[in-house]
Amino acid sequence: MPMSVSSMGRSRSTTFVGLTIEPGRIAAAHVSVNGSIVIQDGGRAELEPGVVRDGEVADSDALAEALASLWSEHKHLDKRVRIGVANARIVVRTIFLPPISDPKQLAVAVRFQAADEIPMPLDDAVLDFQSIGIVDTPDGPRQRIVLVAARREMILDTLTAARAAGLKPTGIDLSAFGMVRALQRPGADDGPELFVSVGGLTNLAVADRGICTFTRVAGSGLENLAVELAERRELTLEHARMWLHHVGLETAVEDIDGDEAIVADARSILTSGARRIAAEVRASLDYHQGQVEDGTGVRRVVLTGPAVAVTGFASALEAELGLEVQERVVAAAKGVNLEALDAACLSVAAGLAVQEGPTS
Repeated sequence: MPMSVSSMGRSRSTTFVGLTIEPGRIAAAHVSVNGSIVIQDGGRAELEPGVVRDGEVADSDALAEALASLWSEHKHLDKRVRIGVANARIVVRTIFLPPISDPKQLAVAVRFQAADEIPMPLDDAVLDFQSIGIVDTPDGPRQRIVLVAARREMILDTLTAARAAGLKPTGIDLSAFGMVRALQRPGADDGPELFVSVGGLTNLAVADRGICTFTRVAGSGLENLAVELAERRELTLEHARMWLHHVGLETAVEDIDGDEAIVADARSILTSGARRIAAEVRASLDYHQGQVEDGTGVRRVVLTGPAVAVTGFASALEAELGLEVQERVVAAAKGVNLEALDAACLSVAAGLAVQEGPTS
């Protein structure tokens, strides 16, 4: 099954269910699109450690069981799903080719150049690409192409688990592209934004007016911090996750109800974790800035994912990066009640549910 790399801002009313699979959590969202994306239905479920490692499926049977349970709990969710993938071994490149109008010729040209751009044998990879327009270069007009490659085995493992759960995958997409589609502000033209989802891992994407030009996945995320707290205080992983959200980074430790030792450790782990994640984000920003020919820097950071439900996390990230950090989640439809953590977890899945984003 080919991946979709479309991230352009266009209206699209036909939707499926978007599904994110990452360390510690799965989330599914059904949305509607009418100028903006809103969540009509959805749900999330926690995963045991080791089911998904570094964004790749490690235990297909356990994942299939978790997916089947989620759909059993949310019986109105369609079984046709578009699945997001995110891990450090997915390759995203921007390449430039002479303008080619014939789709078949363009595909041949892209595959030919991919052999030099992709650090894996093409026979072992799933490739997809999207043309994002003609740009002027010193060598004349060139067609700018976003090229994505993933290991075939990784894609097949994900599809196998989904199908074993009774789901009907209709496409595979980068979670980063779904994040941009879900959270971009239509009509915004004041420069590129860095979208960051912090949850089972940290997923980053730089986009300008809906066009994603850079993505990266970092290993650290909120799930790592929960595992650290669980091991340090001999807690279940479920309770460690709850403690992180309860303690947060805003309220004075002495004013937080609960076991003082757990509260102190949770705050310490969150503080150092936020700094570590910020350092990875900064390294990605510096790398991206070095690749930008016109010197245009990122204007702001858009934060989503479970970290949005940790009070003070956005402020801590802003202080470390020296850039404005905005929290954004996808709104629920009228009459649909989502808790803060639900909305944060479902936002990327909501973007995956549509092939393209809202119009301006």
